[in-house]
Amino acid sequence: MKNLNQKEWEQKVSSDPNAVIIDVRTKQECSNGMLVNAQCIDIFQRDNFNSELSKMDKNKNYYVYCRSGQRSITACQIMDDMGFNETINLLGGIAGWKGKIV
Repeated sequence: MKNLNQKEWEQKVSSDPNAVIIDVRTKQECSNGMLVNAQCIDIFQRDNFNSELSKMDKNKNYYVYCRSGQRSITACQIMDDMGFNETINLLGGIAGWKGKIV
């Protein structure tokens, strides 16, 4: 797992053709706005979370965020344990995001 600030995250995502962005907040939190191209997979729904992860290509690069950065750290650790090659955590989460949210 790598930890990136917003500037580093944006630069890396924009130049990464294998980027997959995952928002690990609840569905309700996601409904209030997400980063562009993110998919919402609630880490609190552990069975569904693990099931969704098991369907993903472990060779892609996963950019993971939550509200403040704590749940996404846990998500990255779970993904690393499952054998994902590259997980990237957004430091400070979406709460500190400056810019576009959809």
